[in-house]
Amino acid sequence: MVVEGGAMRGIFAAGVLDCWLHHHYQPFDLVLGVSAGATNSVGYLCRQPGRSRKIISRLARTRRFFDPRRFALGGHLADVAWLWHESRKVLPLNLGNFDEACPLLVVITDVATGQPRYLQASRDNLDPLMLATCALPLVYKAMPEFEDKPYTDGGMSDSIPVAEAYRRGARDITVVLSHPLGYRKKPSRLPWLTQRLFKDQPQLAQTLLDRAKHYNAALDFIESPPADCRVQVVAPPPDFAVGRLTMDKAKVDAGYRMGLDQGLAHLQRLGLQEAASA
Repeated sequence: MVVEGGAMRGIFAAGVLDCWLHHHYQPFDLVLGVSAGATNSVGYLCRQPGRSRKIISRLARTRRFFDPRRFALGGHLADVAWLWHESRKVLPLNLGNFDEACPLLVVITDVATGQPRYLQASRDNLDPLMLATCALPLVYKAMPEFEDKPYTDGGMSDSIPVAEAYRRGARDITVVLSHPLGYRKKPSRLPWLTQRLFKDQPQLAQTLLDRAKHYNAALDFIESPPADCRVQVVAPPPDFAVGRLTMDKAKVDAGYRMGLDQGLAHLQRLGLQEAASA
């Protein structure tokens, strides 16, 4: 399974994965998660339905996490370190279940090279790895270090690591997207600004400028996978109204319900009527 990120848009995947947990659907041999998709995957592999929803719809909507005034004064717009550590405190993880689950590969972006790395999460590296994969450039001012090297949000270099799943031998891949089907990412309209903002990290700047190309290439793979590979997609409906930084509770709650509905529809497409009707 591949789970895309997208900050608050992750509420959709939270609904999908909660639905599957409620119906005891955990058939995967490997999970790849990016940013909010990685944190959602942790809750899924710990078998804790409702946890990711509470993080996104409650903690992430507080001023302690999202604060435009703090950002204007030079601080974080979204304090992902606080969010992750606060969630660990108020919503403790069932790490016993996590230890027994299939491997979770987390995507992070190497600041020096601009390239993605795919690292297996464990209880020993979970905290720094989650911080690194969620640290959106500029929105979170710091570049978190992992293994003594600076990293940033995994979605900058590989937002939908479906091709990586294929390279690792996966031939039946389920992808949970954060945008409705038909979405395509547009190139940056201000490439000079990206180059200026990241003048000290030129490889990262180039990765950001190439992001739309790489993102759309992943969508091309999903739409036309190799002949020996099946890709199944669970995506938000066209009226999904949650953006990266949507704080409106009604929209976030509606996005979660859409995830529940689409998760159930996926089970029904698979012919798991008994599970879907339980």
